[in-house]
Order: sequence, then C-alpha cells, then structure tokens
Amino acid sequence: MSLKHALLGMLADRPGSGYELTKRFELSLGNVWSAKHSQIYPELQKMTGLGWVTAGEEGARGRREYTITDDGRAELREWLTAPHRDRNVRNESMLRAFFLWTLPPDDAVRYLEGEADGYRAARASLDALDAGIPWDSSGSDLMGRIVLEQGRQWVDTMAEWADWAAGQVRAGHDATTLDLRRRP
Repeated sequence: MSLKHALLGMLADRPGSGYELTKRFELSLGNVWSAKHSQIYPELQKMTGLGWVTAGEEGARGRREYTITDDGRAELREWLTAPHRDRNVRNESMLRAFFLWTLPPDDAVRYLEGEADGYRAARASLDALDAGIPWDSSGSDLMGRIVLEQGRQWVDTMAEWADWAAGQVRAGHDATTLDLRRRP
C-alpha cells in the first residue's frame, strides 16, 4: 500500500495538518495500515513538490494545513482505477507459523493458541472502534464501515485458523494425516 495514496484519499475527504492526518490514520485506517508521524511529514513534503497537495501558511507550533490539488485527485483516481497486481502480503505471524516445526509441539500449540487469543482481542478492538464512531451517510463512512467489516472477518478467520492449527499439532498430525476438510 502506498502511504502517499492513503494521504491523498484522506485529504480528498477534507484538508488537514500532519498531526490531524496521523490521528485520522489511527482512527480510520488503523486496522489496515499504520503510519507514524515521522513518515507522514516527509511524504507530505514530497507530495507538495509533485503538485499533488498544497501547504497552507505556517501557523502556531509550525502547523500547516494540507489540501489536495486537482493533480492530486487525478493521481488518486489513477491509483484507484489501476489493476492491483501484487496480492502478496508480509505476515510475520505466518512466517513464524511456517517455522514452528523447529519447536517442541507444546511450544507450537502455545504459540498458535496465543495467536488465536490475539486475533480475538483484535476483534474486540474493532467492535469497540465501531461502537465509538459516529458514522454518517458520507461515502468515506460507508467505505470505512466496509473496510472495518473486512477487518472483523479477517481476524475471525485467523482466530479460527489458529484454533484449528493448534488442534492439528495437538493431535499429532503430520503432512500426510492433516485434516484439511473445511471447518464450519
């Protein structure tokens, strides 16, 4: 995912300072993408140089409000409508799971059970986030709720997978006896 395109999308909703954009990231995109304050400011500077955003006059404490330009909207549109070719995702949890064979089975089961618990905790956080947002009928809120629901479904699926995987290891299955039937 491209930080610059995420920022363009946020600025398409409404102008904001780097600090405000950081907070909006945490609130609206926290379950799909994270961005630190230290990443956002340099990206805003690059985007200003590209003519995708304009920076307002410097205010109190160096605050500048950024606004998307027509060129920025054109870039956002190009990015949104271009085919997405790379579906590979870095997932440290799955990287670890791949190498669990190097541990005693009890340690592998504990790791997988911890993963399931972590995904269930993430679900609770998403539910709390949903309950705390005063959703409205805007397009950004519609898509925000759709993305939030994807996050819920993803963490539910991952918790179910981790429970299943722990059961497979606990039962002593190997590659030839693994139960790959779809779970309910």
